Amino acid sequence: MKKIINTKLCPILSAKIMSQSMEDVPVIVQFNNSGSNLKKNINNLSNRIKTNLPLIDGFAGLMSTETIYRIVNSPEVDYISFDSKVYTLLDIATPTMDAYFPHDKGYEGKGITVAVIDTGVAPHYDLTRPTNRIVGFKDMISGKEIPYDDNGHGTHVAGIIAGNGLSSNGKYMGVAPKANILGIKALDQYGGGSTSDIIAAISYVVETKDKYNTKIINISLGTPANNSCDKDPLCKAVDMAVKAGLIVIAAAGNSGPKEGTILSPGISRNVITVGAVDDKRTIDPSDDTIAPFSSRGPTIEGLMKPDIVAPGVNIKSLSNTKLDSYASLSGTSMATPLVSGSVALLLNKHGNLSPQEIRDRITASCIDLKESKENQGAGMLNLKMLFGDTINKIENNQQVNSIFGESEIFESILILLVIVFLLDSRF
Repeated sequence: MKKIINTKLCPILSAKIMSQSMEDVPVIVQFNNSGSNLKKNINNLSNRIKTNLPLIDGFAGLMSTETIYRIVNSPEVDYISFDSKVYTLLDIATPTMDAYFPHDKGYEGKGITVAVIDTGVAPHYDLTRPTNRIVGFKDMISGKEIPYDDNGHGTHVAGIIAGNGLSSNGKYMGVAPKANILGIKALDQYGGGSTSDIIAAISYVVETKDKYNTKIINISLGTPANNSCDKDPLCKAVDMAVKAGLIVIAAAGNSGPKEGTILSPGISRNVITVGAVDDKRTIDPSDDTIAPFSSRGPTIEGLMKPDIVAPGVNIKSLSNTKLDSYASLSGTSMATPLVSGSVALLLNKHGNLSPQEIRDRITASCIDLKESKENQGAGMLNLKMLFGDTINKIENNQQVNSIFGESEIFESILILLVIVFLLDSRF
């Protein structure tokens, strides 16, 4: 048995090498130096290059366990991880969140594009009529150019965000019914995919954000968190997206009620991680509880997650097979787009807000469900609070703090001048 103690290798690959397993495995290699010789010669080391991942300065492909063992100690290698499988997170929502409150004020997400990285998006009438709001489509699986969804998960998610309710006379309207959708198919017909495909999809969103006016990435999928966030390739990718000014909303996962089950990329401190509430099919939030399947915190690094929760049980949204019909699904997958749509409304009102400003406003606008923070985060998002008095108070406090800050600076300058005067008078 090979003995290996290496902080640059994920636990799955470490186990394979220690067991002397001789096989080709899908990996993601992250480099320390983009101009390294090792990176230039990667074609000779990998049995099959899948894709380059410039967003995280890495590549994905097949590599033998023997080759991994040989190169892992190279100073040019930052980290090698297993290219893990990623899956969709399935297991009366908008009235529960008071979603119609901002609609009544004229905020419906117009002009804001939400990127949905998922199983694709079907051209449902609620997204394409009277105006086609699927502004772009990228197929990472089959390379097709016309929007489609051979699973249904992505279409359902897109409808929760931006369906206009056309086929139901407004009954099943999404949170931001005038927002645009950038559909990216990175999961197959079974709802599965690889970490590297999701990273490539995130890269595409970052590269095209100005073209489509993309402000938000919805990630209703995840993979078990086997690495710390600073080594996790999916975490690195979403962190880079946030640095580029995008707001990333990610599902917490469906591995509850056990604690410490938040999935990647929801473990990133830079994304808004969403758990699921069972609203009992009533508008009154007083009977709402955290859904048993909703993943609980903390993360593997002790970070309190999820950040917030939203309804995620029996959510009605768009069908991918009948383009004027609907279907019900449950999961943190369904709770996540409710938050993404809410952020689109917020940007519709305020224009550009930083990811941190969005986070502050969202977490300050939640109903406390009397659960622990590891279960509910800040609580269940409520749009009446987000667009009402709560946020006005936050803005007023920020203005007051700014005024106090200026006066404190003035006082400090005045004190310094007095000290200088006294010292000068002594000499």
